[in-house]
Amino acid sequence: RGTIRILGEPLTERAKERIGYLPEERGLYRNVRLLDCLVYLGELKGMGRARASERAMALLERVELADQARSKIKELSKGMQQKAQFVATILHDPELVILDEPFQGLDPINVELVKEMILEMGEEGKTVVLSTHQMNLVEELCNRILLINQGRSVLYGPLAEIKARYAQHSVILSCEGSLGEITGARRVERRGLDYEVFLEDGVSPQDVLRQLVERGVPVTRFEVATPPLEEIFIAVVEGER
Repeated sequence: RGTIRILGEPLTERAKERIGYLPEERGLYRNVRLLDCLVYLGELKGMGRARASERAMALLERVELADQARSKIKELSKGMQQKAQFVATILHDPELVILDEPFQGLDPINVELVKEMILEMGEEGKTVVLSTHQMNLVEELCNRILLINQGRSVLYGPLAEIKARYAQHSVILSCEGSLGEITGARRVERRGLDYEVFLEDGVSPQDVLRQLVERGVPVTRFEVATPPLEEIFIAVVEGER
């Protein structure tokens, strides 16, 4: 029991017009021409026909599908259909955008294009809810996360705070020549061409960098290590067992 409120108001038909939803499964009308389909969906969201057509063409230009406007949905490739579905989701300029696996079927160039558009929506003050299994994209796009395991929330909060909470007080560095001994290091592990230096309590990353500079070690990379979100998820899930 309870109530659902969207953007501060009850879930009415008017409130639904403020929402854009991209389902994981495609739902466009396959035998309809792309532009006609988008205009129809825009009208369902309260847009006038002329405005829907104008905005649809502008978005199709943005995602490089303008030349397919008169093609039927079924004639488009899988990646094109995914971009078309994304356009349909944001056509009416919603304030709340819910995206379920928006990058499936996209090549790297189009992944970057959609990422750019998602970030722009955030900069415009829109709320974007992203559901995905691709943790690297979560780290690039999200500022707050909710990790779910078997239908239960296991971790929630600002991404930066969560990564800091699970950090192991270490630095990642690369250098030319031998690293040598680091005073204040609990241990040093090789990571391909890099080193991860785990620090003792009370030792700061600046202390390590100062040592290397004073010894004349040419440092080509130096950053405070934070665990990948995938590692955090695994640690949290295993801790639940």
